Amino acid sequence: MTSPVIGYAGLTHLGLCSAIGAAARGFSAVGFSEDAGLVERIAAGQLPVVEPGLDAAFAQHRERLSFSADPAALGRCDVVYVAIDVPTDDEGRSDLSAIEAMLARVTPHLNPAAVLVVLSQVPPGFTRGVEFDPARRFYQVETLIFGRALERASRPERFIIGCPDPTAPLPPAYRAFLEGFGCPLLPMAYESAELAKIAINCFLVASVSTTNTLAELCERIGADWAEIAPALRLDARIGLSAYLSPGLGIAGGNLERDLATVIRMGAAEGSHTGVVGAYLDSSRHMKDWAFRTLERVVLDAVRTPRIGILGLAYKEDTHSTKNSPSLALIGRLAGVGLSVHDPVVPADVVPGAAAAAAAEDVAEGADAVALMTPWPAYRRIDPAALARRMRGRVIVDPFRLLDARAVAAAGLALYSIGRAPILPGRS
Repeated sequence: MTSPVIGYAGLTHLGLCSAIGAAARGFSAVGFSEDAGLVERIAAGQLPVVEPGLDAAFAQHRERLSFSADPAALGRCDVVYVAIDVPTDDEGRSDLSAIEAMLARVTPHLNPAAVLVVLSQVPPGFTRGVEFDPARRFYQVETLIFGRALERASRPERFIIGCPDPTAPLPPAYRAFLEGFGCPLLPMAYESAELAKIAINCFLVASVSTTNTLAELCERIGADWAEIAPALRLDARIGLSAYLSPGLGIAGGNLERDLATVIRMGAAEGSHTGVVGAYLDSSRHMKDWAFRTLERVVLDAVRTPRIGILGLAYKEDTHSTKNSPSLALIGRLAGVGLSVHDPVVPADVVPGAAAAAAAEDVAEGADAVALMTPWPAYRRIDPAALARRMRGRVIVDPFRLLDARAVAAAGLALYSIGRAPILPGRS
């Protein structure tokens, strides 16, 4: 058969990165959005998301990509993914109205043999309720990770596929597309696939929560989590790729959504989900780590404190600020003078803060500098350059971006997750 044409309804982070990933694997891809202005900007190469390698991949595979604000353009596609980002509220509830509207908008325009695939994350039971021919209706677990979206879209580790009948062969065009990525295919019932995504995130959260709990204990007893983590990675039951880097709780929205979904489903079905509630409690505690540290060593000791903040995005290599630990910290620093810097996120997301032109500029007159997003560029900052411009002597570096010996040699006190504070003269 000829190579299938793949459609993506929705040109937000998920849909756009997925379309470019498909083109990178040699498939023609059609992207649809009702926002004509967005379509024009994308077609001109003005991508609305920031991801490593995305602009270069777009330019390299441009001839296989087309974009339209007319849903009829999807009529030539053999497989159409509904791939819009699903927003969540502060309690982790998904707003499914946009995906429901997108399904209603595009399904009338699909050709009679086209396969419809829900790629957006939805709660168990959603796909079975979609009004479309069951033989051509599927759910596929999305594997987007902010900062690694193109890599995950073009080189997935496996495809988890929700099917009307997991024992039946997949439609030829859909199978040909998936097999083009050379990874295992895992067909299963709709509900199993929808819950599989949640299960993956719950296991990740379990690792993060355990790591953060023990890393904080390290700070109190003089142990160093960075020394312990390699021993865990060499245990086959835990593994080399385990989430063992401590951090400021879970963020970004998707993990909280999945935990909240499990708690709601458990309550409805009479299933015990107390451990999931503990994960959320642990996350809330770690999100306050930077504020607790600054409060203890700076805010309670300085009458008019000034803090330099490095990083506003919720993680490196992305423009997203949803549930950003940095913005959460800033929200707790009412009345504190702030200077902020981020390589991608504009400083005006923090009203009243001074915008630093360069990373080192946040240190000017600061009593403390907090590295709140682990951007790779921040690892190259010279602690001595910070010390020369600071009024105080405190560096809050939860992700251990700076060299501890260099920080101590510069006469600065270093506070990081997972080890005791390193004070000037110590390393």
